[in-house]
Amino acid sequence: MSKNLCITSTEPNSGKSVITLGIMELLRHTAGRVGFFRPIINKIDPITKQDQDIHLISNYYNLGIPYQSMYAYTSAEAQNLIAFDKQDELLEGIFNKYREIEKDFDFVLCEGSDFSGPGAAFEFNINAEIANNLGCPALLVTNAHKKTALEIIGSLEMALESFTDNGCNLVAAIINRIDTKADEIMALVKEKNLDANYPIYTIPNEKALGHPTVGELARIIHAEVLYGAEQLDRHVFNFKVAAMQMDNFLKRVEHGSLIITPGDRSDLIVACLASIKSMFMPNISGIVLTGGLKPDDQINRLIAGFSNMIPILSVKEDTFDTARTIDTVHSKISHEDKKKVNLALELFEKNVNVDELANKIIKTRISIITPKMFEYNLLQKAIAHKQHIVLPEGEETRILKAAEILLRKKVVDLTLLGDKEEIQKKISKLNLSLDDAKIIEVKEDPFFNEYAQAYYMLRKDKGITLDVARDRMEDVSFFGTMMIKQGHADGMVSGAVHTTANTIRPAFQIIKTKPNIAIVSSVFFMCLDDRVLVYGDCAVNPSPNAKELAEIAISSAQTAKIFGIEPRVAMLSYSTGESGQGENVQKVREATLLAKEMSQELDLNLKLEGPIQYDAAVDPQVAKIKLPGSEVAGKATIFIFPDLNTGNNTYKAVQRSSGAVAIGPVMQGLNSPVNDLSRGCTVTDIVNTVAITAIQAQSEKGLL
Repeated sequence: MSKNLCITSTEPNSGKSVITLGIMELLRHTAGRVGFFRPIINKIDPITKQDQDIHLISNYYNLGIPYQSMYAYTSAEAQNLIAFDKQDELLEGIFNKYREIEKDFDFVLCEGSDFSGPGAAFEFNINAEIANNLGCPALLVTNAHKKTALEIIGSLEMALESFTDNGCNLVAAIINRIDTKADEIMALVKEKNLDANYPIYTIPNEKALGHPTVGELARIIHAEVLYGAEQLDRHVFNFKVAAMQMDNFLKRVEHGSLIITPGDRSDLIVACLASIKSMFMPNISGIVLTGGLKPDDQINRLIAGFSNMIPILSVKEDTFDTARTIDTVHSKISHEDKKKVNLALELFEKNVNVDELANKIIKTRISIITPKMFEYNLLQKAIAHKQHIVLPEGEETRILKAAEILLRKKVVDLTLLGDKEEIQKKISKLNLSLDDAKIIEVKEDPFFNEYAQAYYMLRKDKGITLDVARDRMEDVSFFGTMMIKQGHADGMVSGAVHTTANTIRPAFQIIKTKPNIAIVSSVFFMCLDDRVLVYGDCAVNPSPNAKELAEIAISSAQTAKIFGIEPRVAMLSYSTGESGQGENVQKVREATLLAKEMSQELDLNLKLEGPIQYDAAVDPQVAKIKLPGSEVAGKATIFIFPDLNTGNNTYKAVQRSSGAVAIGPVMQGLNSPVNDLSRGCTVTDIVNTVAITAIQAQSEKGLL
């Protein structure tokens, strides 16, 4: 079930406000408490000094959210970050601001930026990337105003293709502000099968929504209302500067004209008044008197004799400046203008199947997890049920820096192992704050003898003596692992200095594997630009047999699910489906059947395909050719490699050639979590791995 939606357009003046109002009204009846958020704003109202759509939605629906909380960046700020190659910082800022809104609402409606100014060329891709990183399905709005049917369809096709290329999950498209017949456009939509995967709606152009009212203009030009205050909701369709003689002026007046004239032109004022009562003259919307000049007493007496007087405004500025200001005004929908709001809502409901769209929005679920979402969710999940993690390499600088971050963010409780004096010296030298970390020097710890005895009891059948057990406990990796066994810690992370064998061997001996799991295996979380994939096994098992390969697939699927990644498992080989033969292909084919049986026995109901080649597993176009109709092909999230040689080389090739961030190896199959770091790991790698270990510990305790 979706908990958010992003409305985005492909160009300026698409009438997005009407769609936002309509969707907001729809969601209020179907999605509980609905919040509103704009990642990037750029249209600031000169009167309210706020973004127009935030002001409209916040006030009309009484959301009660502070204005500064309802957006992340101004357009200028966003463009500056992009110019300095800080797009990650931009996305992180948006993500964090959005999460604050999300906490208090059942559903969050997001609205993309407005495509104005020099940065407009970047905005479509950025809006798509923002939607993906917020986990939002998207609703596309295209602008049909002043376009032919073919131009509209061409623009729509390009937009839909761009959305697909950007990995967006589209719920619907709305062709807005149509000047021509909707039937002609929808016939072309059907002909090109554009609505095969999502509904497409059309909304006609409503002129009344595209033109400002006299009241809107009065506020913008700071006018004094002399007459007709009750008529300020009249719409202005055009404006006329009246400077010529009356007979020439009257020829140029049109329906809905706002007349701008110097305040001392009594002849033109009288002409306008006469036109109001004439059944043969267009109905003007109002008069603006410029230069600070107002009608004299005789004209005022004449005006006062009219009932239902049109608005007459007075401004201090001269005619030219007033006309120039009015010419720059674009109509907006104000929460105070109930007439416009109701018209917008009626227009939306009349032309959109609201029940169908509501059902589509609520049921659409985003299955792609982006790296930003993944990293943020790691920390938030870990924080939710804080676990105690032991770090055996307490004297390592990167470990200490990561520990400070973890403690500052309250992600976990930490124990550092090592020489106390050395650790304290490094903490002081690095100017870190680690007062909340527990530091243990293993030989001095009161549990040392208890741990040695426990290890002896576990391994005496293997010929281990008590003296050997004591020697083992002096090793920080063995000591840390025994802390978990004895319930004094929930998980361990090591490997920044030690080898994988140093980290994993104590776990095999002390913690051991889960029931019904014969082997310990590992996965890497591969953080690509737009999604996170799971690769296994790339670190532990050199040449798994079919049963072991099936176990790796099941364990990997369970790991992925813990971290919010929908499992769609591809059992990789050099052949797809039934086309290939050979011992290696047969092993994968057998492993696939065993994994499916295990999935049914464990009631996992996994989507699982194999044997399948990598291109067919990851590319939708190749999947259509090689394995049409598969639930996994073209959209796999978990990739199980046939052996360590293939897996290790592939993850490193993808990592180095695409710039993907590889988090792992994450160990799976143990009774309690122990995870291994690369000796080249960064501080961020350590933070992420500790959070992963904490979440695995939560899962073992049934806290997720």
